[in-house]
Amino acid sequence: MRVHVADHPLITHKLTVLRNKNTPSVIFRALTEELVTLLAYEATRAVRVEPVDIETPVTSTTGVTLSQPKPLVVPILRAGLGMLEGMVRLMPSAEVGFLGMVRNEETLEPTTYAERLPEDLSDRQCFVLDPMLATGGSLGTAIEFLFKRGAVDVTAICLLAAPEGLAALEKATEGRDVTIVLGALDERLNEHGYIVPGLGDAGDRLYGTV
Repeated sequence: MRVHVADHPLITHKLTVLRNKNTPSVIFRALTEELVTLLAYEATRAVRVEPVDIETPVTSTTGVTLSQPKPLVVPILRAGLGMLEGMVRLMPSAEVGFLGMVRNEETLEPTTYAERLPEDLSDRQCFVLDPMLATGGSLGTAIEFLFKRGAVDVTAICLLAAPEGLAALEKATEGRDVTIVLGALDERLNEHGYIVPGLGDAGDRLYGTV
């Protein structure tokens, strides 16, 4: 498993505003989209492309286009949905699928309650969107779900992660082609499984249900 923590002052600045408990939902949503676009730039460095011949106003030349089958973007509902617009802004021709997952707040174990994905993901590159990598349970389950459908490599984009979640995810995805792109790696998890210092419940703050 490869882990890339983005080191850019604009990303750190935007994360600082997200962390602030007084930041309203409308600003939180806008900044989340902006952050995902910045992180997606790093996450798509290895996206597969193929050569294409084109005519410019001056001459003939060869460029590149996204390879077939097109990448699949998979937000984990509900919080991952707030990251989708920022991702497709950078890669508008990608296809989009959805996974609905919920964490039991007592056991911290994830449950999949909905999915809308192609049945066959053979030879597909997948990009999973999940704002918080806390215990690693939900993201690990989602990634394994995609590989079982035939995906060849999976890149996850998260705003924040805890070291415990990264360690659990690395163990769960051993032998798989997985990349994790993070806005920041935080200190730890607290006794309730929340990232510290974190930013609270991303879904609640995105949709104003705090």
